[in-house]
Amino acid sequence: MSSLPIISLTGLRSSDPKERLATAAELGHACRDVGFFYVTDHGIPQTVCQGAFDLARQLFELPADDKADLSIRRSPHNRGYVAMADEKLNPESGADMKEAFNIGTDFPEDHPDVLAGKPFRGVNFWPPIEGWREQALNYFDHCLELGRTIHRGFSLDLGLSEDFFAQHLTLPIATLRMLRYPPTAGSTDREDGGAGTHSDYGNITILATDEVAGLEVLNRKGEWIQAPYVPGAFVCNIGDCLMRWSNDVYVSTPHRVRPPARERYAIAFFLEVNPESVIDPRDVVPDQVPKYEPVTCADYLAARLNATYDHRQDEA
Repeated sequence: MSSLPIISLTGLRSSDPKERLATAAELGHACRDVGFFYVTDHGIPQTVCQGAFDLARQLFELPADDKADLSIRRSPHNRGYVAMADEKLNPESGADMKEAFNIGTDFPEDHPDVLAGKPFRGVNFWPPIEGWREQALNYFDHCLELGRTIHRGFSLDLGLSEDFFAQHLTLPIATLRMLRYPPTAGSTDREDGGAGTHSDYGNITILATDEVAGLEVLNRKGEWIQAPYVPGAFVCNIGDCLMRWSNDVYVSTPHRVRPPARERYAIAFFLEVNPESVIDPRDVVPDQVPKYEPVTCADYLAARLNATYDHRQDEA
């Protein structure tokens, strides 16, 4: 495959079961063949998407001290600001030349799960910008509903009940991540200098990009192919957790971000499932010998993040 498939989600919202199954089959084919696909007719207004990019620019233009006050180093729950070169998606390659900001489900400080210190159940950090929090959470909620819709397609394609994943997505681990890549092309010899070659950790990633090139996907032939900007579409990809759950029926795919020629922005929504949900291949493909042991979503995600950030390794 030399390009990524583009899939309209209109069929998943149809009252006709045949139309829902047809769209689910398209998703399933993409998940087995390349692990990446674009979605159109997703239901998120363009104004909401553009507003999220405006928020990202406002955030990253804040003074360095203001951003440091929001540092992810202060959060054991993967929330807050990630400074330039603080992340190593491919530890063997070195630090990534990007900065990021993570937002999770918005829990109040007195929520029982927050008070109990449950993993990935912490409070968000918010920049001192009027109206920023409300707009960011609006985009977060739109992406969460889109992720739930796509999971209905996965359920149908895998031969499960259409609402199989719904029970695992009631209050999931979800992270909205704003990303800024400075113009570093020519200043580094790393082809993955923007974001190290990696596969994502969770179930699915829903990515919005600007028009600056950078994202590349490794196809099944071992060739790097471009994932260009497609107006009105999101780039989606399967993560390692869903690959594990499906017993490798769906396969996650390595990808990278090349150092861009000019400033590049992207907004990723990483959707896992409920932290206590058990990822067990026997529940999804009961007729196969499981390749993986059962594990909770929270334990699996924590192990992956601990390998990515030096400060989490120190804490662990």
